[in-house]
Amino acid sequence: MTERWCDFGPLRVGYDHTVLEPRPWTVTQSRLAAALLERARAGPLLELHCGAGHIGQAAAVWSGRAVVQVDDDPCACGWARRNAEANDVAAEVRCEAVEALDAADSAFALVLADPPYVPSTETARFSADPRHAIDGGADGLDGVRACLPVAARLTRPGGAVLLQVRGPRQARAVGHAASDEAIGLDALGMVAVAPDRAVVLLTRR
Repeated sequence: MTERWCDFGPLRVGYDHTVLEPRPWTVTQSRLAAALLERARAGPLLELHCGAGHIGQAAAVWSGRAVVQVDDDPCACGWARRNAEANDVAAEVRCEAVEALDAADSAFALVLADPPYVPSTETARFSADPRHAIDGGADGLDGVRACLPVAARLTRPGGAVLLQVRGPRQARAVGHAASDEAIGLDALGMVAVAPDRAVVLLTRR
């Protein structure tokens, strides 16, 4: 299919059918990240499940921070690299599973996480979207559960984690899961963007 381009915050973003089309509402996550980074400790930004890279790269431009972006899909990583180059963003794109990230990389000031969150039985409703980018398992939370311990491990103490979820119900589930002592995150709040779209703010203990 033909590549397409759109405006996303400070960026001009390219994508095609192999990745999720950039949703305008997701710029809220970028803006929240940039605002938090204004008073955060030194260190780069990390984005898990970056897709075409636009969310993390917009936050990087607005905050002046470097960004590391991770996705396990080669097509997504290709677009993320291309978009970083097109917008002159200092981005390191890693094509690997989130769970494979090295625990030595633990100096991130903030982590963005955009995991798949649609329950498997509902993915057919979104036929234009690549299934691997939206399928969150039986309850939609498989990707979320995988991201939480990784984000906690890689964020500096006191740093923030911004997690994209499917509305208030998933946000409550995230808050409960994050409070597990083995994870080490505390839920600070939620920004509801629509009835089925929200960003959860967590902090590293």
